[in-house]
Amino acid sequence: MAKQQVPVLEGWFTIDDRPHLLGTRCKSCGTYYFPKQSVFCKNPACNGETFEEVKLSRTGKVWSFTNACYQPPEPYVSPDPFEPYTIVAVELEKEKMVVMGQAVEGVNVSDLKAGLEMELVLETLFEDEESEKLTWKWKPVA
Repeated sequence: MAKQQVPVLEGWFTIDDRPHLLGTRCKSCGTYYFPKQSVFCKNPACNGETFEEVKLSRTGKVWSFTNACYQPPEPYVSPDPFEPYTIVAVELEKEKMVVMGQAVEGVNVSDLKAGLEMELVLETLFEDEESEKLTWKWKPVA
């Protein structure tokens, strides 16, 4: 029997065929936030304190990238033995904000360049006895 797929961080992204990160938008000035903002707008020109939850763009362009050659500390769960992975900073298409995340398995720093089109996908970060823990990752657009 297949394990249930659950988000590693509840409320941070949708789990469907076309996943989206979940952020907020200030109702006063329109500034977007990820992760969600709920107390006050961090835009210095705004005094807003109300936000609406929004689905953020699924696509964007590589802004920067690097590799992670060290094993992150807990609570991050990494494979044993640890394998380096690629981290990508993507500027979201509509919001023009930069969101970081891992690249999908098999994408290395040598495969990336600034301005490359990327899309949001879900991959299993790790499994436990009950479920597959999913997280968002970035994949080059074919």
